[in-house]
Amino acid sequence: MTGILIALACLLLVFLRQPVVLVLGVAVAAIHEFVARGSSAEYLVQDLWFTIDRDVLLPIPMFILAGNIMSRGEIARRLIDIMVHLTAGVRGGLAVATILSCAAFAAISGSSIVTLAAIGSIMYPALLKEGYPKAFALGVLCSGGTLGILIPPSIPMMLYGIITETSIIKLFMGGIGPGLLLTLFLGAYCAWQAPVTAARQFSGSGLVRAVGRGGPALLLPVILMGGIYSGHFTTTEAAVVSLVYALAVEGLYYRDIRLADLGGMIGDTIKLFGTLVPLLAIAGSFNVILDYEGIPKLFVAWITQWVTDPISAGIVLNLILLVAGCFMDIGSAILILSPLLLPLMQSQGYDPVHVGIITTMNLEIGYITPPVGLNLFVAMSIFKEGFGTIVRGSLPFVIVMAIPLVIVTYWPAVVFWFVR
Repeated sequence: MTGILIALACLLLVFLRQPVVLVLGVAVAAIHEFVARGSSAEYLVQDLWFTIDRDVLLPIPMFILAGNIMSRGEIARRLIDIMVHLTAGVRGGLAVATILSCAAFAAISGSSIVTLAAIGSIMYPALLKEGYPKAFALGVLCSGGTLGILIPPSIPMMLYGIITETSIIKLFMGGIGPGLLLTLFLGAYCAWQAPVTAARQFSGSGLVRAVGRGGPALLLPVILMGGIYSGHFTTTEAAVVSLVYALAVEGLYYRDIRLADLGGMIGDTIKLFGTLVPLLAIAGSFNVILDYEGIPKLFVAWITQWVTDPISAGIVLNLILLVAGCFMDIGSAILILSPLLLPLMQSQGYDPVHVGIITTMNLEIGYITPPVGLNLFVAMSIFKEGFGTIVRGSLPFVIVMAIPLVIVTYWPAVVFWFVR
C-alpha cells in the first residue's frame, strides 16, 4: 500500500510538470522513510554527499565549459570548412560534410546539445541554400548531433562510469569504434538518399588551405585521445587539457573569444552541471537502497525467465533502453536503469564496458525519437521549425542508427578494438 501511495504521489508531481530531480527526490526520501528496512530520510542526505564527493566528477564541468567555448568561437566553423572541402564532388557532399563535422566536433565537446547547436547554426542555412528539403536537413543535423555523446569524450559515459564504477577511460576508448561505425552509416545514408547531387568540384589546394586554417581545431581530438590511449592523461587531466587548449586556441590564436565572454559561458556551464549533480546524487542514494534490498538480484532472477542466452539478453536490453529513451532524458535513464540492467547482462557474459556503449547508443537514438527526444526540442528552438517537420525528417535516421546498434550488441570486437 505504501509503495502505491509513493507511486501516485510521483505521478501527481509528473502531471504537475515538476522537474525530474524533484520527483526522484521525493520518491527516494519516501522510500528511505517508509519502505527501506532500518533506514530513514536522514540517510538520503548522507548518500547524497557520498555520491558527489568523488574526484571522477571533476572532468564533467570542464568538458562542458570547453564545449561551450568552442561552439561559440571559430573552432566549429574551421572544422566545417575542412569537411566541406573534403567532401566536395561527392553526391550529397554538404550533408556528408555535416555528419563528419558533427563527428569531429563530438570528439572535443562531449555533448549532443552543444554539437547540434554549434554545427547546426552554421550548416542548416547552408543546406537549405543548396536545395536540401527542410525535413532532410533537420534529420541530418539531429542525427549527426547525437554523435556528441558516443564519440569520446562523452558526458553520459562519465555518468555511467560513476554510477556503475566502470573505468571511464575504457568507456571512452570503447566508444571510438562504434562512433566511427555510426558516422560511416549516417554518412553513407546521406550520400545515398541526398536529393542534391555534387554542387562543387573537389580542390586539393582548397582542402590544404582549409586544413591549414583549421589545423589547431583538428589537433585537439588527436591530443586528447592520444594522451588517454597512451596512458599519459587521466580523464580529469584530459578535461583540463581540453579546457586550456580551447581557451588558448579561441582566445590567443583565433582571437574570437574575449575575457568578457567567459562570464556567460561559465554561467551556462554551472546551470547544466547544476542539473546533473542533484540527479546523480539522488540516483546514487536510490542505488544504495536497491543494493541493500537486493533488488538487482531479484530483477535478474525474475527476468531470466525470458533471458536465457546472450542473444535474448541483447534483445531485452535494447528494447528496454529504446523505450526508455523515448520517455526519459539520458541522465535519468542511465542513473536509474544501469544498476538494474548491468547485473542482468553480466549474468549472460557481457562486459560492463560493452554494456555501457550499448546503453549509450540506445539512449543516443532516444535523442531523436518522440515524444521527449531532446535533440528534437533543441532543433525546434535553434531552427524555429515545427515539431512535426523535425520528427518526419529524423525518423529515417532512427532506422539507420539501429543497424550499428545491432552490430555493436552482437559483435563486441567493435567496442574492444581500442580498449587496452
